[in-house]
Amino acid sequence: GVGVKIARIFPRRTKATPVDELAFCGKDKPAGEYDEIHISVTFTYDLPLVDDIAKAWQGRGEIKIGGPAYIDKEKEFVPKKYLRDGYVITSRGCVNKCWHCRVWRKNPDLIELPIVEGNIIQDDNILATSDNHLYKVFDMLKTQKDIVFSGGLDPALLNKCHLEKMAGLNIEQLFTAYDDDHDLEPFINAAGILNEYGFTVKNRKAFCYVLIGYPNDTIDKAESRLKTVFSHGVIPFAMLYRDKIGNTKKEWRGFQRQWSNMWILMTTAKKMGII
Repeated sequence: GVGVKIARIFPRRTKATPVDELAFCGKDKPAGEYDEIHISVTFTYDLPLVDDIAKAWQGRGEIKIGGPAYIDKEKEFVPKKYLRDGYVITSRGCVNKCWHCRVWRKNPDLIELPIVEGNIIQDDNILATSDNHLYKVFDMLKTQKDIVFSGGLDPALLNKCHLEKMAGLNIEQLFTAYDDDHDLEPFINAAGILNEYGFTVKNRKAFCYVLIGYPNDTIDKAESRLKTVFSHGVIPFAMLYRDKIGNTKKEWRGFQRQWSNMWILMTTAKKMGII
């Protein structure tokens, strides 16, 4: 409601976390009195931190707990409330049923939301929305600078028509995905289209999330997938698989850091003769 003072607490700070005076990190010392205190949890592996955060903020306002880590269907998106200014979500849910992903378990039906202005598109699978919705998003983006499609463009859905419609937009970065062997052929097709329309390793605009460290994966297999992405003219960005409680294997963590550091990635691209 109008005039309601709400503190938002985030277990950890990321580059998407709001930075206004009513946004706090789990490590911040509780301060002030509020009508409501919203503890917003993005990652399931942060759920064990919630009790301690709630206890720390007790008595400072009515505590409400939610966020993407909980299986509650989010129907709306309020700009700047739980994501930093510029980040927008225009749809929720995904039509794919990927084994490693919680998105479709939360929102098995894709829901299109009202479009608000912003330059960082965080949708789970924006290319799965209706053409009418998608083209309205592209129209909104005509007035935006430094556009990033950070939610990822589904390689199985990406086609030249999308790139035609995106021509003229001020796109800084876009991401596609290559999670396992099923994604290889769609990724190669998507990479070809992205390269054709000028999204390449050289201009640092075409990226691909590559899932690594899942059950039965090995460092050698993962490295092979990451290098395959490079060889198709796209910059790989390693995403480390976490189990339900957020655990990762130590030997994978250093490997993931190497394959998500821009300076190291560009050095690798030079060694491979890509740039």
